[in-house]
Amino acid sequence: MVRFWFKVPLWQRVIAALVLGIAVGIWWGPEAASIKWIGDFFIKSVKMLVVPLIFFSLVSGVTAIGDLRKLGAVGGRAMLLFVVTGQIAVWMGLFLGTMLKPGEGLDTSRLELGTVPPPNETTAVDMILSMIPESPVKVMADAQVLPLIVFAMLIGVGILMAKEEGHPLIKIFDAGSVVMQKVTMIVMELTPFGVFALMAWVAGTLGQDALIALAKLVGLNYLGCILIIVGIYGAMIHFLARLPVHDFFRGIVDAMAVSYSTASSNATLPVTMRCTERNLGVSNAVASFVVSLGATINMNGTAMYLGLATLFGAQVFGVELDWGAYFLISILSTLGAVGAAGIPGAGLIMMALVFGAVGVPLETIALVAGVDRIMDMMRTTTNVSGDAAVATTVAVMTGEIDRAEMISADDV
Repeated sequence: MVRFWFKVPLWQRVIAALVLGIAVGIWWGPEAASIKWIGDFFIKSVKMLVVPLIFFSLVSGVTAIGDLRKLGAVGGRAMLLFVVTGQIAVWMGLFLGTMLKPGEGLDTSRLELGTVPPPNETTAVDMILSMIPESPVKVMADAQVLPLIVFAMLIGVGILMAKEEGHPLIKIFDAGSVVMQKVTMIVMELTPFGVFALMAWVAGTLGQDALIALAKLVGLNYLGCILIIVGIYGAMIHFLARLPVHDFFRGIVDAMAVSYSTASSNATLPVTMRCTERNLGVSNAVASFVVSLGATINMNGTAMYLGLATLFGAQVFGVELDWGAYFLISILSTLGAVGAAGIPGAGLIMMALVFGAVGVPLETIALVAGVDRIMDMMRTTTNVSGDAAVATTVAVMTGEIDRAEMISADDV
């Protein structure tokens, strides 16, 4: 029985758990809430991985570039593309949520709501200062993602500045990154059980109305991701990189397939690097740095979803949002996506950051957690495609691409 379980691909087990959870929830009714703790256990297990994954993968990605001058040239362009495309993605999610209103009309009177969080009064200056860690240890203990990213990048730069003396540390962080990817794969095996319990709880508590609302959310998530992949990344490859769009997508099809099935940017890292180097002709230095950095901070699919999910929660619980709240959502969704490590379910963790700032009840997280995995699969495909698109574009800008290699990859 155990062998059969592991022979079935994880994504198929997740879909089966989703369907079974809905059926059990409808049959069991509100009593299905008694197994919600299994889903909570899964979410806590995912949250456990965020800090070490970000730290090891980002330091490893910075040191992979090997040259500080190249780090500035490559890293600056990559960060600019990450930020610009992230903002476009967030506003796309806000547009879809505003126009199509997936959460409108859902009766939540049967849910026991906690206290609605007050709006966050943090100023722009406070936000900038919060990115500098006073104590790296405290930052890691409190899972403060943005200062952790700053600290990890400084460690990577310091290792490069140390040159030969820093080589032993490079091996340590490379090994740590690989180990954390393996640990991630272990925790991912809990996904079917977590999805089953959370979906049973949602279906049993809110009934079919909740399923319709969640189906709309899933549909909009997929629509938004497709628009990002085809519209934003396609335009980037065509206008900035001036490369054939068809050849680009053909070159990364393996990475897209693996990312969809695993819902993990980090787990897909080896495949993404192989595709960008062998199929697209990107140099090893640029591919290693940009793809590794992108797996940690380039989360356009997640950014789009954070904006969409915030509007979904606001519509479900009747929270009015003005244009000021929209701009705050756009900023925090981008920053939250930066802090969402490339692992399944990390977007759930970042929702608290955005929801708390605009007064959307945190119960929204529990409401969408049951279907988050099926949405996360498409968001991860979007994120990984973006990593490859940015790596290819930056490689063209810095002359680190072999165009003949990409054109000759006809048998990809």
